[in-house]
Amino acid sequence: MAKYSTGDSSGGGDGDSCELCGTASNRLSKANVEGAVLLVCPDCAPHDDARKTTGDSGGSGGQGSQSGASGSGGGGSDGPKDRKKRAAQRQAEVYDAAKGDSTHWEEEGTNYEGDRLPYLVADYGDRVAAAREDADLSIADLAADLEVDESDLEAVEAGRATRAGVGGSVVRALEDEFDIDLVDE
Repeated sequence: MAKYSTGDSSGGGDGDSCELCGTASNRLSKANVEGAVLLVCPDCAPHDDARKTTGDSGGSGGQGSQSGASGSGGGGSDGPKDRKKRAAQRQAEVYDAAKGDSTHWEEEGTNYEGDRLPYLVADYGDRVAAAREDADLSIADLAADLEVDESDLEAVEAGRATRAGVGGSVVRALEDEFDIDLVDE
């Protein structure tokens, strides 16, 4: 996973990989990406905010970076949540571009808020497994009853719902089906 720095330090010794995409490189340079000073590889260097300014090719760096900063802020109306979402979207696009397939972002867009997984109680997997066994149901039967993927139910019972990308709707369906509490409120 890529690491990020927000300071203006010189790197500290483990700067042998790009802090934006994680690629190992001995040709790293500093870049200001969305307000963070990062060591980036030549492939990620175009993401430097200083290079994105219009009309300036580096001759008047002070004015160019000021106009770039005020232009990307949208007049100061963007909140931290919007900036974080845009940064996540750009990071995902960079990652997909490196893999060679970014078409799904263009076709489907991003939906980070669609079916969010809530905070779960510590033993949620054991609770679901016990309730399913008490109801004398197999995972396949339960998946058919709830109209969800078997792999999602297996992930929930194994305690890895977050890593498997299980949606909150699956958790709510399990709570309703077995009348158990899985969400940590």
